[in-house]
Amino acid sequence: MKAKIQKGTFREWLTAEELHDASKKWSSELKFAMDEQKFLNSMIKDYTLDIIDSDMFNTVQPVVEVLNKSEKELIDLFKKVQLHENQLQIMVDDVNQARMENAYLDTHADLEKEMERYFVKYREAKNRMFDIVSQVIKRKKQKRLLN
Repeated sequence: MKAKIQKGTFREWLTAEELHDASKKWSSELKFAMDEQKFLNSMIKDYTLDIIDSDMFNTVQPVVEVLNKSEKELIDLFKKVQLHENQLQIMVDDVNQARMENAYLDTHADLEKEMERYFVKYREAKNRMFDIVSQVIKRKKQKRLLN
């Protein structure tokens, strides 16, 4: 019979204030991303005809799909962060609930990773969209100069 080897994991014990600050920061970043998303959607609508005229529609379409998917993920992630912040009471209620406190900290670590993954994908799609629109604007200006 083989003995089970348990791998210990090191986890920094964060104070309730640090957890709250992190949740507030995430919430703020997500709200800003929501505003950015509105701007991106508006920009895409404003330049749709120019994008089609410049034969870049096939390039833009996958980026728009990623941004639309990102917008849905953003809403879900924001709800998770709000719920997480509301559950902070577990950490400050002066009741020793080790299992629930550990679960809260696990959730916090998972949310931190999810936020990082989300913003990496979102920033990449956003930057690609800005590059595409700037190319479209340059082409539009060149056409005007030639006419």
